[in-house]
Amino acid sequence: MNAPIPRRAVIEMAPYVPPTGGRYGKLRLDFNENTVGCSPRVIEFLIARLSAERLSVYPDYAEVKPKLARHFGVDPDQMLLTNGTDEAIQVFLNTYADPSGPVLLLKPSYAMYRFYAELAGVPIREAHYQPPALAFPIEELLEQLTPETRAVILSNPNNPTGVGVDLATIERILQRAPAAAILIDEAYFEFSGVTAMRLLDRYPNLFISRTFSKAYGMAALRIGALFSQKQNIAYLHKAQSPYSVNMLAAMAAAAAIEDTAFIDELVREVLSARERLYVALTRLGIGYVTSAANFVLIFAGDRAKQICAALREHAILVRDRSYEIPGAVRITVGNRAQTERMIKELEQIW
Repeated sequence: MNAPIPRRAVIEMAPYVPPTGGRYGKLRLDFNENTVGCSPRVIEFLIARLSAERLSVYPDYAEVKPKLARHFGVDPDQMLLTNGTDEAIQVFLNTYADPSGPVLLLKPSYAMYRFYAELAGVPIREAHYQPPALAFPIEELLEQLTPETRAVILSNPNNPTGVGVDLATIERILQRAPAAAILIDEAYFEFSGVTAMRLLDRYPNLFISRTFSKAYGMAALRIGALFSQKQNIAYLHKAQSPYSVNMLAAMAAAAAIEDTAFIDELVREVLSARERLYVALTRLGIGYVTSAANFVLIFAGDRAKQICAALREHAILVRDRSYEIPGAVRITVGNRAQTERMIKELEQIW
């Protein structure tokens, strides 16, 4: 008996296999996570509020959503809670992308943009970060925009390059393509300090995503948010499962935003460690891209894979990105002590 045949888009997709096995207990400098964990208040809150009854009831976001909206400076009807940024990307594309026009992405960038675009079966166009500087390719991107473009997705700062763009550049894109849905993924906002949130009321084609997986240290809970004007959020709601965000994640997010001192201290520590890493890389003669995020892309030449493997032997995980940028290795910046440990091992290897 013949098996059912999947959609052509699924057959033609390359599988995404994240190298997540065996990471627990190691110094995780490979996925840009918070390397010290979430605020203790999150754990305390969940322990205090967790009960058998709460776990038996479908999620109710009525208490949590207004708190989060106030934190982000928007009205509740301008925000959609999502199961991590990944669901934000999927819902965005499911709502606005179709085969009638292309989705414009940057390359290299976060793999899930292409993943969900391919899954939706829509045509993809790309603007390319050019080595060695890997500057934001604004002119190529603007040239690629046409009246047929359905959507644009870019991360600010970009992953894996760490390159950020200013609001003036973002406005040029919004103005060039008023009929296209433009998603700005601000997963690393806490480290860059640049946000397009204040542009929401001015541009009906603007969408912004945020996550609690990075600075907030809650990657395992899968919680994020998508922002836009009220009428757009209403359409996004129609394309989203009503209970895709579990209640523990929503409760944890509400607790996390109350501990501003924790996030402020984490960001200060990471930015200080990032400067220390720059100094060490310069001393070793290792090229790098100046980053606006909590990671740094370095250029290790033909030794990229060797360095990743050698660091792993010392229980330090970094990410080989040489498959898309020759010789590139991405290093998450932890706190100062973790960064010093990584630098010490890198000095021995290099």
